[in-house]
Amino acid sequence: MSSNEKSPAKAGSRGTPSVPSPRIERSITLSFKGDWGRANLHRVCGWLGYELMKLSGPHSAFAIWNGRSGLDNVQAVGRGQVDVALSVPVAFMPMAMEGKGACAGEAFPHMRALGYIPQNDRMVMAIRRDLGIHSFAELRAKKPKMKITAGLGDGISFMGMGARLLLQAHGISDAEFKSWGGSYLEFEEPRRCTNAVLTGKADAIIQEAVMNSYWTDLANGVDLVFLAVEPEAKALLARDYGIPLATLPKDYLRGIDREMEFMDFSHFLLLTTTDLPDDIAYALSWSLIEQFGTLQGMYSHLAPDRSPISYPIDPKGACRTLIPLHPGSERYFRDAGHLV
Repeated sequence: MSSNEKSPAKAGSRGTPSVPSPRIERSITLSFKGDWGRANLHRVCGWLGYELMKLSGPHSAFAIWNGRSGLDNVQAVGRGQVDVALSVPVAFMPMAMEGKGACAGEAFPHMRALGYIPQNDRMVMAIRRDLGIHSFAELRAKKPKMKITAGLGDGISFMGMGARLLLQAHGISDAEFKSWGGSYLEFEEPRRCTNAVLTGKADAIIQEAVMNSYWTDLANGVDLVFLAVEPEAKALLARDYGIPLATLPKDYLRGIDREMEFMDFSHFLLLTTTDLPDDIAYALSWSLIEQFGTLQGMYSHLAPDRSPISYPIDPKGACRTLIPLHPGSERYFRDAGHLV
């Protein structure tokens, strides 16, 4: 390539869009549901509202409701309380849509996806090294009286659900764990869980958000053993819940002494229903991919593998959402050549 030629712009690079900018030929009012109000999902909602404001009529308005990013966000969009919500992780969304598995109950067959915001995350279990436990097999055999800190076991928090599914897949039910004299120390946010181990209030942790600095602080401050998922548990999680595993490399955190497989807890799924007009869905998915560089710029001070928003975005991955795409979103991804 000569020095006068320009490289083709990548999706989300703030270069030339792969498809023309859409236009919503009216003013719209749209409500989003994000996280507690101070984390990444809220930031994504604000960014998308900003992008839609540029594409829609002059009297458009956008609101963000606080949420917990779990089943409550799915329920809010499925029940028509908000127009768009974000929920984590993608792997839980088929259960939530169908009302099956860990999300048994209310189904939302009209729920649709607009794409996902990348976050390369895992749910891991780590135990203080001085307990002398190095595997789930040893945990079952020794049956220690211990305190595990995890997300809320309230049937809403996907962090709490994930922690209990991980133990159950290894043959440790809540009843079995409590028969050892074990107990949970539950918190809404991951940072409070890592702090509980760091300050000696808990012996073990099952949590996600492994890329964040508070996990690094915990691993550097306490000698931990990370428990790799057993093959039988891997098969059970995939068969019964549709939850895959993914690896973390050796030394990603101090105590991960080899490449290990953990529960995959990746990606923020952008949710809506078939009630959302096609042109708005198209514009949201267009913004997600073509304007991703604006969001990426908020995280570029962090290394991609240590950022709570992974980057760059992979458009062909972001439309592989495990639940059906909204027709407007599907049209964008096909127009852009990301979905064939």
